[in-house]
Amino acid sequence: MKENSIEYRLSGRYALFTDPITKIGGEKNTYHIPTYEALKGITQSIYWKPTIIWIVDKVRIMHKISTESKNIKTLLYSGGGNDLSVYTYLKDVEYQVKAHFEWNLERPDLEKDRNENKHFDIARRSLEKGGRRDIFLGARECQGYVEPCNFGEGSGFYDNEDLFSYGLMFHGFDYPTEVATKKLIARFWQAKMEKGIIEFPRPENCSITREIRDYNAQKPLVSEEE
Repeated sequence: MKENSIEYRLSGRYALFTDPITKIGGEKNTYHIPTYEALKGITQSIYWKPTIIWIVDKVRIMHKISTESKNIKTLLYSGGGNDLSVYTYLKDVEYQVKAHFEWNLERPDLEKDRNENKHFDIARRSLEKGGRRDIFLGARECQGYVEPCNFGEGSGFYDNEDLFSYGLMFHGFDYPTEVATKKLIARFWQAKMEKGIIEFPRPENCSITREIRDYNAQKPLVSEEE
């Protein structure tokens, strides 16, 4: 294991991985596999500082993919009251995730905090304790749990399956706090799984993008060092 890399088991009763661009209001249907952005957020819940950027390398699908639909009462934003919507969740999920951190070059004020051993040690200890913040699998109602593991250990349901394509899928967002841009940009990729493993392209290697809106990041008043 590289000194800036962590591997962990992620599990939960339910998960809801969606395209955040299209999921506002109404019914929601989960992707069959986790998005890069969701796994990045989960990794940040284990440990995050503005000095680092987490890069999700790959995820392994351990359990058979299955879904369950639920009737959900949602708040009506016009007129008050509630509406009845159908949410389709993944159920009984378990994944193995491998991710590593790199320096956030958009924060030169934190250059003195770029101590790889320090951040790796904190990340490792935080993972052993189940993360620094609550873990959610794509939605707040989907509680998740993390613990250290060795990526590839144990048997997974799709270990013997050949290449399977999921088509065009939401990958993640480019934020001005991490990338030299003044816009919020959504990334997409052609998702595929082989032998139960999904290897994610690096964010800068996603050629399909969409500008969402202007997004001017506010400069910090002070350095946010550990």
